[in-house]
Amino acid sequence: MVSRSESAAATRRALVDAAAGLLDAGGPEAVTLRDVGARAGVSRGAAYRHFADKESLLTVVAAEKWEWLASDLHGVRDRGGAPEDHVRTALLSLIRVGRTQPHLYRLMFSTPRGDPDTAVRAASLAQDEFLAIVSELVGSDDARRFGALLLTSAHGIAGMELSGHLSADKWHTTAEELVDTLVAASAGSRRSRG
Repeated sequence: MVSRSESAAATRRALVDAAAGLLDAGGPEAVTLRDVGARAGVSRGAAYRHFADKESLLTVVAAEKWEWLASDLHGVRDRGGAPEDHVRTALLSLIRVGRTQPHLYRLMFSTPRGDPDTAVRAASLAQDEFLAIVSELVGSDDARRFGALLLTSAHGIAGMELSGHLSADKWHTTAEELVDTLVAASAGSRRSRG
């Protein structure tokens, strides 16, 4: 027999998954607690019992994606290979979220209107994993400076792709080539100082 807490956890999971699906399909405007409940196959009031409002639910969706990214980046650190490859993979993981889940990506980088601490903690986990990867490339003394440069650059690349402003016709480059340039410049900076 399923306990009450297991049932509540399963309902919450179904609601978060349903919200993520609605977000992917139509953006934040497509997410209503009523539609989330219907998509999750739960009673009309279930969403309201688990989440104070739509913003609280969307904050959980964004936080879970940050947690997924943190786990993915930790996996990158565990793989063999050169530090340059690790940084490249990490940056492209973030850009891939922008490409495949643009609404969620924008939500991840917006100020959460739900519980901001939840989103900040989750983002911090991913950023810490990223800093560890960057430390492999440039050393711990320079990791924060280069990490911020690399992460903000990747965010800019993803944003330009999402808006259609990173056109190969105009710029004669791709996101992957830009990431390679960033990684090479960061690695080169380390070698020139070392």
